[in-house]
Order: sequence, then structure tokens, then C-alpha cells
Amino acid sequence: MHSIEDKRTLMGVAKASIHYGLEHGKPLPVTRSDYTATLWQEGACFVTLKLHGELRGCIGSLQAWQPLVLDCASNAFAAAFRDPRFPPVSSREYPLLDYHISILSPAVAMVFDDEESLLAQLRPGIDGLVLEDRGHRGTFLPAVWEDLPRPRDFLNHLKRKAGLPADYWSDHLKVSRYTVEDIGA
Repeated sequence: MHSIEDKRTLMGVAKASIHYGLEHGKPLPVTRSDYTATLWQEGACFVTLKLHGELRGCIGSLQAWQPLVLDCASNAFAAAFRDPRFPPVSSREYPLLDYHISILSPAVAMVFDDEESLLAQLRPGIDGLVLEDRGHRGTFLPAVWEDLPRPRDFLNHLKRKAGLPADYWSDHLKVSRYTVEDIGA
């Protein structure tokens, strides 16, 4: 768990990175000396942007590979300007954005024999999932449970997000779960 101050700092970095992106076309540069040792540890996060309660961008990292504060700056910029589902955020939209940061735990591979045993293990509202099979991959953050509270619906929609049919099943299917530490606006 991160301190309240570190959470505030991350939220500030996300907002500043988008503001910086509007002016310079790239993410906010971060310097190690400006942040706590905790924020400079490797971490993975997703940054979700909403405008008037509707999704406006969401980009993140599934695995820690760079300092958390740098991941936050990069993903905030990408959510605002590189999410292929939306046009880039405009300077007019910037002050109206709502921000949400999800810091991910390391993903843990799940062990299951069939779809029913996988469904029985899911923890609605807690688990984020990564689904992979033969070049297809998709993830849902735990927040998606709010819209899809039934495990079967959650899994079927995740399969579709990964580019697979909702009724798809394979002995090669891999599913990992993770939890998140949420930071909301």
C-alpha cells in the first residue's frame, strides 16, 4: 500500500503529464530526485480517464518494468493521446477530465481444468484478469466488475475483448489474476 502522499503525487503526475503533453507532445519527464524511493520502485499501473462520466481513455502496463512514477506519467500521456478508441484529448477537455489510477499487483497464473472451475475461482470486484491464447490477449481491471458483476459475463466479455468468441474454450487458454490499489480523483 502506498501512502496518502504518494497517491497524491501519482495523481499530480498523471494530470501534469497530460498538461505537458498538450504543450510538448510527449509525457512529463520525471527525475529520480523529485520522488520518494517508493515511487521510484518498479511498478505497473493503468490510468483511466473519464469525461462527463464516460470513458475517455485507458492505457496501462500489466507488468512492472520501470519506476512506478514513470509508468504513471507514460500511461497518463498514452491514455490521453494514444488510446486508439478515441481522438487525442484537447486542451478544452483537459480541465474536465476525471482521473483514476490502478496500481497492479504482480499477476498470478490460475490453475483450472475447464471453464466451470475457472469461473468458480473468480472473485468479483477483486480480481483483474489477463486472458491469453494463441496470440490473443485481453485484460479487464477489477473495476469492470461494476458493469459485469456475473463471473460468466465478465469472462465472456473478456474473451471478446481479446478477439475471441464469447463461447471460446481451449486447453491452451491461460488466465492470470491480479489485484489493484485504486487511486481516484
